[in-house]
Amino acid sequence: MFGEASTSLSSAGSGGSGALSHVFIKYPPMRCDTPGSKGMFYDDANKLLLSPTADQVLSWKVAPFIPNAMPSSDPIAEGPVLSIRYSLDGKILAVQRSSHEIQFWNKETRETFSQRCRPESESILGFFWTDCLNCDIVYVKTSGLDLFSYDPEIRRLRLVESKRLNVTWYRYTHESRLVLLASGSQCKTFTGFQLSSAGVVRLPKFEMMMAKSEANNKPVLAAEDIHIITVYGRIYCLQVDTVAMLLHSYRFYRDAVVPQGSLPIYSSKIAVSVVDSVLLVHQVDAKVVILYDIFADSRAPISAPLPLLLRDYPRLQNGTLRLAYKDASMEAKEVNIQEPVLYGDAWTFLVPDLICDTVNGLLWKVHLDLEAISASSSEVSSVLEFLQRRKLEAMKAKQLCLAITRTIILEHRPVSIVSKALDVLITSYSRALKNGSYLKGIKSDKASASSDSHNRSSRIPVDESFDAGPRGKSVRTEFYTEVGPAVQSSIYSSSDSEVEELSHVPGSSGAPLDANVPDQEESQISSSAISPDDIYCHVFAPVDDEMAGDHAYLVAILVEFIRSACLERIKVYPNIHVLMVQLLVRSDRYAELGSFVINKIIEPSKEVAYQLLESGRQNSHTRKLGIDMLRQLALHHDYILSLVQDGYYLEALRYARKQKVTGIRPSLFLEAAYSSNEPQYLAAVLRFFSDFTPGFKSTADNATYCHILSDTTTSIAA
Repeated sequence: MFGEASTSLSSAGSGGSGALSHVFIKYPPMRCDTPGSKGMFYDDANKLLLSPTADQVLSWKVAPFIPNAMPSSDPIAEGPVLSIRYSLDGKILAVQRSSHEIQFWNKETRETFSQRCRPESESILGFFWTDCLNCDIVYVKTSGLDLFSYDPEIRRLRLVESKRLNVTWYRYTHESRLVLLASGSQCKTFTGFQLSSAGVVRLPKFEMMMAKSEANNKPVLAAEDIHIITVYGRIYCLQVDTVAMLLHSYRFYRDAVVPQGSLPIYSSKIAVSVVDSVLLVHQVDAKVVILYDIFADSRAPISAPLPLLLRDYPRLQNGTLRLAYKDASMEAKEVNIQEPVLYGDAWTFLVPDLICDTVNGLLWKVHLDLEAISASSSEVSSVLEFLQRRKLEAMKAKQLCLAITRTIILEHRPVSIVSKALDVLITSYSRALKNGSYLKGIKSDKASASSDSHNRSSRIPVDESFDAGPRGKSVRTEFYTEVGPAVQSSIYSSSDSEVEELSHVPGSSGAPLDANVPDQEESQISSSAISPDDIYCHVFAPVDDEMAGDHAYLVAILVEFIRSACLERIKVYPNIHVLMVQLLVRSDRYAELGSFVINKIIEPSKEVAYQLLESGRQNSHTRKLGIDMLRQLALHHDYILSLVQDGYYLEALRYARKQKVTGIRPSLFLEAAYSSNEPQYLAAVLRFFSDFTPGFKSTADNATYCHILSDTTTSIAA
């Protein structure tokens, strides 16, 4: 009933709420049962779940997924419904009435018209709407593809192009814009077309691998054995081979279809979901899910197979639950809901992460448990890499990465392990800055969920955060960059998907068929990349507070962090260097501190200079490093004040005169010279201001301190 967009499954089972699992569905589901429904259909282009009745069609928006969402309705003529889809602009409703007729209803004009094919020579297998420039809707027929455009003036379809070839069945997903047409006696010969806003791309004909049975029978490939998925913007096809018990994978390029290896399966019934670019292979008979992250070349699963979990279900003694729902008339009604049977006969898996219970009219969304996944592996760097690639729950992934990094430091893991973990975080942050995803995360955290968030700008804040550490030191990281059209296209994309040509298939001149597919939910995602300031605030500062005595270990960690940041040309803000100064001083490693400052391992900054001055109370050489750093940074007032505090009044005055520093208060020097109880110092300061500051002799400061100097000199002479 869901046609090419889903796979039907059977089997029964249930998962306990306390079971260990990496994948779960959450109660309550979206309830879509309708009296008199003729079935349930999924319009993946518009993210709608449709339920037609005798006189209307109800539609539920499934993205964003809101369990208590109310349906909208449109009138529909009575008759059979084989398939039903809205146009991409939502203005036209198309209903396939038979294998030879599709009926159209215009919502604005309320007019109806039909388009038929020749019943004696061909039949309609299905149809789909497209954002292709020269056509609006595609008929998939046993004789090939017919591409039509809708003419609003005559309110009819106009044939644009026909592609003739024999077709037994087909698979299509709007996410990939790819249609695969199966032909041949075993239905293992495929021709593919990608119809997108970039045009129509015809893939070369190819055959899928199929093992022979022991009886040497030739198995026939069924439509439910083929799954088109989009992972990290790349388009793959998965083929279930129940004879070999393998799941073959293929990646599509413009001029080639390249096998990507095979995954073992342990059930004769397989279903596939994709959640946040993680491949979920449901072993239906075994009632477990195996997770794969095919971003890397490895085909090893992320973790051991575990069951699907139902969360937040309020179990009662009789196994039923009474809830109050509101229908379209806003009148409350009570329904009884039996505890769902996991992997039941009525379960249909929808692309990419939905499960529809067609009998009970329930729609479930599949989720990943990132916390459970991260806890199931001891390979810290691999877990961090996995978490850094997550987008749908970016904030949770970010928090887990920070917690993991903090924990391995508190556990005193070897410096090499911590260094690899920091390399992962810094590399990911650098990559996010370059491709714009970190920028998108910052903007989406601040922007509303309106369509205005898709507007493009040529001047964009790359990092606009203000973080305060536990010691009260704050670092504001805000800077702007000019970005060209190429960079902007990777930062923003339209509300619909666009196909991008990125790289070439090895040994070929063709580019891969890649999709950039942000749906309504993904438009508000955040980046999981972690900035150096986040690492300081949530890792280094808390660790410094909790770790007592082992300063050398934390210094080694900070050195590795600075090394990694320098390799990626990422700016390390002063709070990190200030912490390193504090740690070296606590362990009385003044010589090493001096070496770090001289060799610029600790980068000069005003904050670092003042920390050196403060730490220099116990070590004069360290204080001198701080004073020299102020001079190096041309912080004239701060440098002069430090000289005065150390008693170098005349040197400070000469520096102020040489650098033409204005705004220096004479009273600052006069008070310091008087406090030294050395009359010659006070006399020298008075002489300096009298000679080089016009009008000083007529000031109150001059009269006051001249009188003080006179009294002091008289008392000494007496």
